[in-house]
Amino acid sequence: MSEPKPPSRVTMKDVAARAGVSQSTVSFVLNGMEDMRIGAETRARVLEAVTELGYRPRAAGRPPSAKIKRVIGLMLDEIATSPFAAISIDGAQEEARKHDALLEIVMTGGIPEFEAATLRKWAADGVHGVIYGAILTRKATPPAMLSRHRAVLLNCYDEAAQYASVVPAERRGGEAATNALLAEGHRRIAFISGEPWMEASRQRQEGFVRTMRAAGLGTDPALIREGNFLPSGGREATLDLLRAGPRPDAIFCANDLMAVGCYEALKELGERPGETIAVMGYDDQEIAQHLSPALSTVLLPHREMGQWASLALLEDDPARRGQERMACPVVLRASHMRDG
Repeated sequence: MSEPKPPSRVTMKDVAARAGVSQSTVSFVLNGMEDMRIGAETRARVLEAVTELGYRPRAAGRPPSAKIKRVIGLMLDEIATSPFAAISIDGAQEEARKHDALLEIVMTGGIPEFEAATLRKWAADGVHGVIYGAILTRKATPPAMLSRHRAVLLNCYDEAAQYASVVPAERRGGEAATNALLAEGHRRIAFISGEPWMEASRQRQEGFVRTMRAAGLGTDPALIREGNFLPSGGREATLDLLRAGPRPDAIFCANDLMAVGCYEALKELGERPGETIAVMGYDDQEIAQHLSPALSTVLLPHREMGQWASLALLEDDPARRGQERMACPVVLRASHMRDG
């Protein structure tokens, strides 16, 4: 068994991997949320992993303030539909704690009446500021009442750029992933997109196309397929790619769930992901590191975006204005490699 990582390097993701649970489960256990339906055996496994790895929450070692100085509100349209919501919330909350601030979270379902009622309450409560967030990266139309607050937008932006905002640099993420495949010597690179109405899907594909053209290779329409951001779409698109020809050196899937389906299809056809055909994902969802071979992918910086949003309100930094496009770094594992 390998030696535990030094405490300064251990993350909640490491604890989740050791315990075999999600990061959300680790967070709930460590925050003592007894009302969540988490079994005693699972709780014990998480706590054992914490002890084994020497994990300490990032805010650990700093005594809680005897008095909360400020409150900021975080308004999201959805939470349960995305694994990234909890990560953004965790990042925003972590920064709030460092500044002796309380984060108050509300899920509105995007219903205007709920948004307005929440903003009225927060105005009456005298909150320091509001983070207005969206699960899907998109252009948003914030409620008019938001202008009464110091406010920033998380994972969305307004057309008039009235508010500071933070979004992932999806095009650059697509470029970085494609460059990683090119660096391994792959030239015939297929691309499986997500649903075209989604901004993230379009921008990831734009990054792929831009990089292929810059490399003097262009993009072959025969190597492009539309997926659906689900394993089923990745599987069907991969089967179609390999049956129709020409055979690709690598397949870049616009998210990790489609890469799961891509793996299934390749194995059905007798191929070996990461050996006979390379695979690249996008998102760095938890499943990516557990695939065989482990999936090379692109990290969505939701924790960092949440931190940025809280800091933009709490530090009132003039540098945090306009739109921040946060880098999406490539996480290289094994699946992108050529012949293993």
